[in-house]
Amino acid sequence: MIEQIREKTVAPDVDFSKAREMGRYLTEPPTMYVGAPGKHGYLRLGFELDKEGKSILRDLDRRHPLIVQQELYFDEEMPELPCVYILSSGGPNVDGDRYQQDITVKKDALAWVSTGAATKLAEMKWNYSGLVQNIVLEENAYLEFMPEPVYPCRHTRFISDTRLCVDKTATVFYSEIFMGGRKYFGEGELFEYDILSVCSHGERPDGEQLFREKFVIDPQIENPRNLGVMGKFDVFANVLVMTPPENADKIYERTSAFLDKERMLAAGITRLPNDAGLLYKVLGMEPGPVKKLVREFCSTVRQVVKGHPVPPEFPWR
Repeated sequence: MIEQIREKTVAPDVDFSKAREMGRYLTEPPTMYVGAPGKHGYLRLGFELDKEGKSILRDLDRRHPLIVQQELYFDEEMPELPCVYILSSGGPNVDGDRYQQDITVKKDALAWVSTGAATKLAEMKWNYSGLVQNIVLEENAYLEFMPEPVYPCRHTRFISDTRLCVDKTATVFYSEIFMGGRKYFGEGELFEYDILSVCSHGERPDGEQLFREKFVIDPQIENPRNLGVMGKFDVFANVLVMTPPENADKIYERTSAFLDKERMLAAGITRLPNDAGLLYKVLGMEPGPVKKLVREFCSTVRQVVKGHPVPPEFPWR
């Protein structure tokens, strides 16, 4: 039975070329082909407890241009929390880039993962950039995944698929922040990318499917400025929290939905199906205030699950 469950936690292959929305962007780049060395980044992070019960980064495999160095323990509220930054030596994502990130947090272990800087998506003429993420949490594991924002440039094509395989006793805080574009580049290029396709889905280790959320933003088909999409807002944050129902109830009660027209900020929260957890969304004009709200929400989650708040962000972040 244990071997059967392990087999089901193995991530299936993801073929983005079969996604209908990417059908226009399958031309092979005339320079470096899709997935060429240096364009096919891979990262595997495995966190577990050592003999003394300390959570450590035990398993690490990386393929250029993705880089991860030694875990750090700088969280003043939870000094036992290993903190890891994902870095890239290859500059912005370009035509034909393919990335995969596998993160596993084993039984009772803790982890915090972020990126060293914002992710830039360069202008693309032929193909697209794709990202596959597989995040697995075992019993009573805890993970905060809070990367810096994603900046799509003019004519960017980007697609991602994130699989969250989480034990019913574990908690994962997974966040994404998407800019509308390079707001202050020349005259600005907000929502001038070609396509942004983002999919996240949750499941249990036995294969039970819990939820699936996918949004496809194609400015050529529908203007993101339309009412009910982005409207006047420029920044969008999407947060998934998978946690036991008793935790989700407490987090939900402590989190308010609001629309602040003066500060141009809005936030909302809802429940995921199948008692999987919560979905939290934020809209704003600049990344700073949006990141702050995401961090405050993470602090609420951590206090409910671990009894500690999230410390203030470093001034230089």
